[in-house]
Amino acid sequence: MAQEIERKFLVRDDSFRQLAYAHSHIAQGYIVADSGRTVRIRLRGDHGYITIKGPSRDGGLSRYEFETEIDADEARQLMRLCEPGVVEKERYLVRTDDGHTVEVDVFEGSNAGLVMAEIELQRDDEPFERPAFLGREVTGDRRFYNSHLRRYPYCIWRDEVE
Repeated sequence: MAQEIERKFLVRDDSFRQLAYAHSHIAQGYIVADSGRTVRIRLRGDHGYITIKGPSRDGGLSRYEFETEIDADEARQLMRLCEPGVVEKERYLVRTDDGHTVEVDVFEGSNAGLVMAEIELQRDDEPFERPAFLGREVTGDRRFYNSHLRRYPYCIWRDEVE
């Protein structure tokens, strides 16, 4: 079983842009997003993906994840089956000196203004270099789940964030 272990952080400044080695546009929709379980369709550049995620465990640190690449045209067709609301963002990849990759998402549309970073780990207690652009940790805060942002965009509750 594929286990996703990741930590999420708000981003305090845009210094990540100078450090990024790649970036791409992402549009994603959800066929199902209920009880912490999701079936997501994603277009990332010219590639399509379908992802199935189970409920979060360990305070939001880990969850089951299955992802496979699909034809981009198939992904566009499947996006038509998704629940209303598409999450769009620009993703920047930053490699740290200790070998981790930090994925920084700059959200667009009704989630504009939200900039979040994720670091995927092999173990829940794995140490990692924390780049200076990382701010407050939001791992496990469901407001920052993409499936939540689809239904309750950041523009609605942004004043609640410090």
